[in-house]
Amino acid sequence: MELPRGVEHSWEMFNILIRPPWFLPEKTAINESAFLRRREFLSALGLGGAGLAAAGVMDVLGAEEAGKESTVAAKSRPLYPAPRNPRYNPGWTLTDENVAARYNNFYEFSMVKNQVHQLTGKFVIDPWKIEISGLVEKPFEIDAHELIREMPLEDRVYRFRCVEAWSMVVPWTGFQLSKLIEKAKPKAEAKFVRFETFNRPDQAPGMKGSNYPFPYFEGLRMDEAMHPLTLIATGIFGKPMPKQHGAPVRLIVPWKYGYKSIKSIVKIEFLANQPKTFWEVLAADEYPFESNVNPSIPHPRWLQSTERVIDTGDRIRTLPYNGYGDQVAKLYSKV
Repeated sequence: MELPRGVEHSWEMFNILIRPPWFLPEKTAINESAFLRRREFLSALGLGGAGLAAAGVMDVLGAEEAGKESTVAAKSRPLYPAPRNPRYNPGWTLTDENVAARYNNFYEFSMVKNQVHQLTGKFVIDPWKIEISGLVEKPFEIDAHELIREMPLEDRVYRFRCVEAWSMVVPWTGFQLSKLIEKAKPKAEAKFVRFETFNRPDQAPGMKGSNYPFPYFEGLRMDEAMHPLTLIATGIFGKPMPKQHGAPVRLIVPWKYGYKSIKSIVKIEFLANQPKTFWEVLAADEYPFESNVNPSIPHPRWLQSTERVIDTGDRIRTLPYNGYGDQVAKLYSKV
């Protein structure tokens, strides 16, 4: 900036105010009487207090969609927050909840991360059937919300590492996948588990006209699926799972890159042979079946040795197996 003649060059003269991204001008704030009427309206819907907490971080829907969401919240409300498992409660700093809620890879809705949460209003998650099939003694179908009420839920703090070299630390609520597998009683020849998500282009705008091979599908070896770390997640930050995070149930495999943790599961199938996975079909050299976090093996288009923490922007060192090597490395040791 050029200063007038005779004026000493000093930046202390200037009061430069940089607004944070979340800043809203005071004129946009709701007045007190309108706010109180809003509380009365929410109470009439059964969404006051605990109901608001159960609804999670999400955008305001239309009246009809808000009614559907309140039904789901009412079913789940007594279950959250679940007790924190002390074994998975390290002293890590949690990622800001609002940032995590608006930073989502969910191509069924959008390829733009911060748009996903704005495009899930038509996505219906109740009822939600999950089909368990394949090489099992007891194939069955169950509604996700019934399953959630049946299972012993707990809260676990996990690292989450995306193949795009960003990361977060969040508390997931859920139950071990092994508990669900035990209900199905896999046969001896079942060596792999295949997962599949929904196929609803009318509800997920990113699916319309897409060249991707939707519906999304993923897979694990049986020993990976049975590992105590592998979680069927039903919530996050002590609340039911928001749609943009993969409601009503998703997979969390914390030592693998995030795309292995398939969202919004509708099918779980037990197989004798290794299944193909979504990104493996598209680019096997970039996204192999195993996909364990490995900082020493770069992605063909970027390094994996470090990662960016999404809410602080800090660049930190990536750990082998995302820091879970002492628990899972033995799964991959060659005998």
